[in-house]
Parts: sequence; C-alpha cells; structure tokens
Amino acid sequence: MTRSIAYTVSVLFHPLIIPSYVLVTLLAINPFMFGVNSIWGNEIILLQVFLSTFLLPAFSLMMLRQLDFVKSIELEDREDRIIPFIVTGIFYIGLAVFLIKTPNHSPHILTSFILGATIALWVSFLINLFTKVSIHAVAIAGFLAVVILCMQHLEFDQLLIELGELGAIRLSMRALLMIVILFTGLVGTSRLLLKAHTPYQIYLGYFVGFLTQFVANNFLSNY
Repeated sequence: MTRSIAYTVSVLFHPLIIPSYVLVTLLAINPFMFGVNSIWGNEIILLQVFLSTFLLPAFSLMMLRQLDFVKSIELEDREDRIIPFIVTGIFYIGLAVFLIKTPNHSPHILTSFILGATIALWVSFLINLFTKVSIHAVAIAGFLAVVILCMQHLEFDQLLIELGELGAIRLSMRALLMIVILFTGLVGTSRLLLKAHTPYQIYLGYFVGFLTQFVANNFLSNY
C-alpha cells in the first residue's frame, strides 16, 4: 500500500464520517426500523446524525484551526486533541441524550451505537491525557462491533442498497462482516504507514471502540 492510498483510506474512513456510514448501513439492513421503506426515506434522522457527528464537529475543528487553538486539522499532537475532543464530545452527548429520551425516534441499535461512540470518545479523551490513541481505529472498530450486534439481535440476513436505474446491491450479513473486517485492517494499516500512530495506539483504539459498543448495548438493554 502506498502513502497516497493510505491517506485516501484515512480520509474516507475519517472518525467523524463513520457514524453516518453506520446509519446508512442500518437503513440498508432494515429501513422499517426507522419507519421508512428505503435508505433515504428518513431525512430527519440522516440530517441529525450527519450534523451532530460530522458537520458541526468538522466546522468547529476548522474554526479552532483558524483561531490557532490547534496547529493542524489532522491533530497530530496529543495536546492539539484536547479541545476538539471536548467540543465533539458535547455534540455527541447531545445527540445520545436526545435519542435515549425519545426512544420512538430511532431504533435501539442506532441509539446504542451513538451512546457507544460517545463513551468511546470520552474514554479516548481520558487516554489522550497520557498517551495518543488512534481515533480512526476507535471509530472503525465501533463500526465492526455494531455489525456484529446486528447479526446477533436483528432477524435480517442481508442488506439492500437501491441504486435507482442501476438496480440494487444485495449483501449477506456475513459478507458485510467480512468487508468491515477488511476495512478495519486497512484503516489500521494506513495509520501505521502514515506514521500517525504506533501499533500499540492502533490496538488500543480497536479495543476501546469495540468494547464500548457492547457496554452501551448492554446498558440500554437494561435501561
């Protein structure tokens, strides 16, 4: 893998965009959980997740860079991550609390994922006070965990992506799992090739992202 490919993978699987990928995946698996019959049928939840987990945090990061609160938007230094962690964490908390307080607004699996991502973010913030952790690894491991949770708890064995006149893409859940595992490895490898993290920081990110999803799911199941 070349550095240019590694950089492309890092951009495509940026931690802030992963929640939107997860939401689209859940809609493809079973849009009826969201009260619609297609991926793009529930614009409100799509907009809420995209705004709270990507657009607003990304805009805040750019503003912090413009005001010289951070040296680079890539947040290479551990100290640069502190304020962005706090700002992004506030947006995530707001979305998680809203989804928990309005259980009819979204299915359990999405609420569980957002809560897990929120916990993972704040755990990463605490770890960052002492050492760096790969947030790319945290995010993609959370994606992997939610696919496994879907296989355990949802009675659907495939996802469907409608492409209009081009037809549709159908994937079994096992095929989806294999693809996400592949992406998980690619993300970790990319961060290593770019020398953004050490192997320890990658594995630590995988552990945090994966474990917090099961913690959140267990908590909400008993809530």
